[in-house]
Amino acid sequence: MRSFGIHFRLLLAAFLLISATTLLMGYMGAGIIHDFVRTRFDERIEFLAEYVALNAELGVLIDDRRMLERLAENLLSEKDVIRVSLMDKNGEMLAHVSRSAPGSISAVETPVVLKTSREESIAFGWAASEAEQRVIGTVRVEYSTGEIDALLRTLRTRFFWLSVVLGTGAVVLFYFISMSLVSPVTRLVEAVRRVSLGDLDSRVRPEGPPETRNLALAFNNMLDSLRESRDALEDAHQEMIRQQTLAELGKFSMMIAHEVKNPLSIIKSSLDILKKDTGLTSEVTLVGYMEDEILRLNRLIEEFLLFARPARPNRREVDVHELLMQHLDRVRSANPEVGLDTQIPSSPCNIIADPDLLTRAIGNVIKNGIEAAEGKGRLCITAQQDRKEWSLWIRDDGPGIDGKDIEKIFEPFYTTRAKGTGLGLAFAAQVLHAHGGRIMAENHDTGGALFSIRIPIGFPESGKRKVSDRAGHFPGKLFHSDNIDGEHAENTDRR
Repeated sequence: MRSFGIHFRLLLAAFLLISATTLLMGYMGAGIIHDFVRTRFDERIEFLAEYVALNAELGVLIDDRRMLERLAENLLSEKDVIRVSLMDKNGEMLAHVSRSAPGSISAVETPVVLKTSREESIAFGWAASEAEQRVIGTVRVEYSTGEIDALLRTLRTRFFWLSVVLGTGAVVLFYFISMSLVSPVTRLVEAVRRVSLGDLDSRVRPEGPPETRNLALAFNNMLDSLRESRDALEDAHQEMIRQQTLAELGKFSMMIAHEVKNPLSIIKSSLDILKKDTGLTSEVTLVGYMEDEILRLNRLIEEFLLFARPARPNRREVDVHELLMQHLDRVRSANPEVGLDTQIPSSPCNIIADPDLLTRAIGNVIKNGIEAAEGKGRLCITAQQDRKEWSLWIRDDGPGIDGKDIEKIFEPFYTTRAKGTGLGLAFAAQVLHAHGGRIMAENHDTGGALFSIRIPIGFPESGKRKVSDRAGHFPGKLFHSDNIDGEHAENTDRR
């Protein structure tokens, strides 16, 4: 029984209980009916025997055997009577008739009594007790109890099948009842098995009686708590890894500053002296290559130092709309082949931020979009504000972000560009995080990549908001076009 579940045990108990109860009641009922019918049947046969004895009085006195045989034959016509015998007081057979019948045989004997009047008693000289009753013969009636036995067998058979039907009905009824009890427990066990394999997203639907519903709700609450604890642990682990990475990067940047930046400055100074002494210019191919590589290495070192040792934000109230428009003027001047579609409200939007860091972070995202289109195409920029936060959307018409890269583009040193450092977008995310904001990236429906930036209006709660996310929202084509040239000097990279 230990290997049987609750469902099977309930069904077996219901079947045995109902069947045993029905059989017991059937057996007792059949016994009561049998006793009642047998008593009434025996009384009926005794009545018939007394009737024959009463009518056989004269035949026995005068020894009229033919009359006695007719009486016996009349009684034999009764269905259950199989043998009738009439004897005198000495036991001599006066009449006997019989027939065959199945079943067990029972017999009843009734005396033939001579009943006389008072005058006859005086005439024959009989005593008063003899005159009132004298036995002159015997009537023996044998009868079959086959029909009673058949009735009893029928009753027992019907009670047996009744117990089977009731037991089966009880099994069906208890099946649905036990299903309502066992199914929630079974699903809970399956959920526990999935959770044991690491699936903390598994949940149990509350159903069934109140006890199983409460159990399912408690189980789901436990999983929610476990999931929150796991997420918090993973976040803490990731933050610890990030802090460790930044610490190692800080050490590495100091080494770079000491071991590379100073020699690089000497190389640059030596090249300038060589150009002056020999009359060479930057138009000479090899000289141009050397100057470009020196600038690229110098920029790489500065980005390392800037990301590894971020300055503490010097926050003050700043009109972010004006800040953005000033920066876009420089972008137009530096990138004359890029068209800018902008929608920036003319009304001021004052937030608490470090204008230098915020300009550099937004500039990195814009530069990322320009490089995605290879210095051509159009860039759509729109801004809006509500009572809680300021939002900025930047959409380019480049090839978009590869699906395998979209989750990693804000990680330090992750880049798909040959000459990229992988720090531009990471720096932007770091700055926005320090301002209590967030940056999100996705591919736009019409093509190209879409970056959305959100910064709370007011004093930020640093570290309590997500740095990046895949989801974003773009308000649509709310732009007008202008193609104004300008200059842009921010550092970034392309995914």
